[in-house]
Parts: sequence; structure tokens; C-alpha cells
Amino acid sequence: MTVAVLFDFSGTLFRVESTESWLRAVLDGAGVELSEAEIVETARALEIAGALPGGADPVRVPEELAGLWPVRDRSAELHRAAYTGLSRQVPLPDPALHDALYDRHMTPAAWGPYPDALPVLSALRERGVRVGVVSNIGWDLRPVFREHGFDPLVDAYVLSYEHGVQKPDPRLFTAACEALGADPGSTLMVGDSRHADGGAAALGCAVHFVDHLPAAERPDGLRPVLDLVG
Repeated sequence: MTVAVLFDFSGTLFRVESTESWLRAVLDGAGVELSEAEIVETARALEIAGALPGGADPVRVPEELAGLWPVRDRSAELHRAAYTGLSRQVPLPDPALHDALYDRHMTPAAWGPYPDALPVLSALRERGVRVGVVSNIGWDLRPVFREHGFDPLVDAYVLSYEHGVQKPDPRLFTAACEALGADPGSTLMVGDSRHADGGAAALGCAVHFVDHLPAAERPDGLRPVLDLVG
């Protein structure tokens, strides 16, 4: 019997805004004007660079970031350095915009839940199933959950930067199971990364994968979780 479910954050419960929306919000906030063509071109370059956390991976990791990129989720400092390093591959009108872009992605406004996320978490709560969020991340995502009304449905948050280890390291999943008082053999891990989230299987957790798609293209990807829990 499943008594606990662990969820990944980005690409599983929530989806980050588009790169173009991200860029527009920061330019508007800074009072910087670019032509429509410049905005589209710059957003495309940022996407290729992989500069938006939670967005597309970089097409190519620059040599100077090669050592940093694999361990970026182990601390807040590493995470910021990695993503602003990618952003700085793209020229912007003001160098300060690179940090502003990073800051924007940490705001609740930059994230939207998948359509079925709230109903699924609510159903798990009604069934008495404990819920944890296990994320490779470099910042505190709790305000995102509070802003969108998800926080009362989450029993524990286990974030890589707070533990100094990142998925697929079994220690992060162990910490999550311990926080929920759940045995790994009675726990289900739900995520979008076979590499990172699949690490829970080493502890004996069941694992279910979802596709990391735009929210409109994945309206009910989480609903199978309810059948798996039983």
C-alpha cells in the first residue's frame, strides 16, 4: 500500500513561463524597450543558451561552465552562477538584466501549475496519503506553492540546495521519506526525469514518469498517480 508520494517540481507539478514571457517581464520591469524583432531574437538566443531555469537545457554548455553545470543544484550560489553564466552568453542592453532574469524566475508569477496538479494533490490529501516535494533547485520554492494555494497539500519539502546533494543521489530521497515518516517501499516518486527522479528506485520506491510539456499540452498527465496509489 502506498502511504506517501514524492513529486518533482519543475515539469511535474509546475511549468515555468516561456522564455519570451520571462524576457518581456524583465524588460518591462526595468523600463528597457526593444523592438518586437529584437525581443523574439533575444528570447530565442536565451532559449538556445538554456538560460531559463526550468526551461530547455542548453544546446551547448560553455567550456567555462563545464565543471559547474553538473553540480549547479547543490547550492544557491552554484545555481545562480550557472544560470547567469548561461544568460551572459547572450548580449543584453544592460548587464544588470542577467541577474534580473534570474531573480524573475524565482517569483510565483513565473510559474503556473499543471491543470490536474491541484485536483490530484487534493485527492491524495483526502485519501490520507502524505505528500513531499523533492526538487533539484537552488532557491526556496515554497512561496510558489503558497501563492498558488498548494502549500496546505504538501507535508514536506526536500530541496537539493538545502541538503547539498542533488537527485539522483539516494540521500535526497531518503531525507524525503524520513521527513514523511514513510518507508521507501511504500512510497511513489513522480517526476519528469528518468535520470534524476529515477534515482528513487535505488531505495525501493516505485517511480512514475510524466512528460515535461507545456501545461496546455499535458492536461491530465498526473491523474494516473491516483490509480497507482489505489
